[in-house]
Amino acid sequence: MQKDLFRKKSIQKILKDTNEGFGDATHHSLSKVLGVRDLTFMGIAAVVGAGIFSTIGEAAFNGGPGVSILFIITAITCGFSALCYAEFASRIPVSGSAYTYAYASFGELIAWIIGWDLLMEYAIGNIAVAISWSGYFVNLLKGFNIQMPAYLTLDYLSAYQAHKTLLANGGDIAKLSETAKTAAEAWATAPAIGNLRLIADLPALLIVLLITVLVYVGIRETKRATNVMVVLKIGVVLAVIAIGFFYVTPENWHPFLPNGFGGMMKGVSGVFFAYIGFDAISTTAEECRNPQRDLPRGMVYSLIICTVLYILVALVLTGMVNYRELAVADPLAFVFERVGLNKISYVISISAVIATASVLLIFQMGQPRIWMSMSRDGLLPKAFARVHPKYKTPSFATIVTGIAVAVPALFMNLTEVTDLTSIGTLFAFVLVCGGVLLLPKEETAQTNKRFRMPYINGKWIVPLLFLVGLTVFYDDLLNHFDFSDGWLVVREKLPLYVYLILALIISILSFTKSLSLIPVLGLLSCGYLMTELGYVNWLRFLIWLGIGLVIYFGYSYKNSKLNKTADE
Repeated sequence: MQKDLFRKKSIQKILKDTNEGFGDATHHSLSKVLGVRDLTFMGIAAVVGAGIFSTIGEAAFNGGPGVSILFIITAITCGFSALCYAEFASRIPVSGSAYTYAYASFGELIAWIIGWDLLMEYAIGNIAVAISWSGYFVNLLKGFNIQMPAYLTLDYLSAYQAHKTLLANGGDIAKLSETAKTAAEAWATAPAIGNLRLIADLPALLIVLLITVLVYVGIRETKRATNVMVVLKIGVVLAVIAIGFFYVTPENWHPFLPNGFGGMMKGVSGVFFAYIGFDAISTTAEECRNPQRDLPRGMVYSLIICTVLYILVALVLTGMVNYRELAVADPLAFVFERVGLNKISYVISISAVIATASVLLIFQMGQPRIWMSMSRDGLLPKAFARVHPKYKTPSFATIVTGIAVAVPALFMNLTEVTDLTSIGTLFAFVLVCGGVLLLPKEETAQTNKRFRMPYINGKWIVPLLFLVGLTVFYDDLLNHFDFSDGWLVVREKLPLYVYLILALIISILSFTKSLSLIPVLGLLSCGYLMTELGYVNWLRFLIWLGIGLVIYFGYSYKNSKLNKTADE
């Protein structure tokens, strides 16, 4: 059994199965319509969203103008992973993203784990984006004097918590924040059936249904909608940058790092969340005209363009107002209102609605294709591999994705679990970077026909970086090994302890095996970012993986086509 669990699926078999089908009526080929421009636009659509319209404000509040450096650091970290994704995408140009790549490099059990992880990443990310879109949309309607009932614009839990807070304050609504006031109003005005209040986020439901229909009817329609939305939102962002620079006060950029390097790094989770979408385009490999050439280019181009935009926006924001004022949910609209340009804030609200919808579109497109790949391998029921004969999309998986996102978005408050999206993405990045190190070498004749990640020998560089890191952060590391503060403090340090052991092992292997530098740096940098996400997020993540393992051993292992083939 142990051998079966880690049995790899060769690249040749993956490509053969994809090209020949699986001998049943559920399999049809996907439409190959995407070029490098479309893929670049999809990458931008997935990345330029909530990060540039919301989380950048909190990151700037913590890091000051120096948050622009954090965007560069995070982009470099993602760049290592992007090159590893590009290497895999050019060698295994099929749907499935990190799941398929793990199947070829680590074997079936790890492939299942990463596939299950990606389902969590996409689902929670999509739910959070849908809820975020709802907030932008409701605010936009208010700008046009259209007021929706409060009980139709937010979730049940938020309204209930606000009602309890109001009661605790003796019914004095003046003591509540503006957000809590709206939530308390929703509870007070909502229709009821007995003791049950009818409260739901209707705009979140409607946008998910609309996006699901668009993704269902075809990749061409998705491509066109994505391209239009990207052109519009990039136009608005460039206009914001151009106009904003006329209102920059250079004195606001001093000091550049008011809270030091540590203050800047406090924004790492929010900044990284802004970048997590670029890997979603790897799920469209089977719909690319020339995936071995265009997928790597689309990933790299979109990452570069988005990084430049984020850096310029960060500089404009922190130049227009003092960084201490930026701890707001809508920083772009805020800074223009602050300098008296109120009408521009309406344009920004429209752009935020478009930008968030485009992120949701790309993520809703990616998740069904991962389900489809897992179903093809027998790890999920056959229905998930069904491709619509007319629309050439994974029809059943798309419908299930829509339901899985729409229903929770209608009722749930996910502010406490959105970090799961980041930890899930980082975990995928770590496995993709590690998987590149396990890929078999190709002959030169084959590599000349596709993108090839440059090889840099890490034999001396990685151990040297490890020793330099230990030296520079020696005092800080010693503090992390102080156990006098009790378990509640020590448990937050557990991910760092695991990371240090991993870094030591990777350094030794780099020296003894002459490992390639780029995937090693990607693995180590993403692994470090995972240590910043805290014990509670790790616990939730491990519980989710545990549920996945129960499903794997209860259903997927017995139905795996690779294991069935081995038994014949």
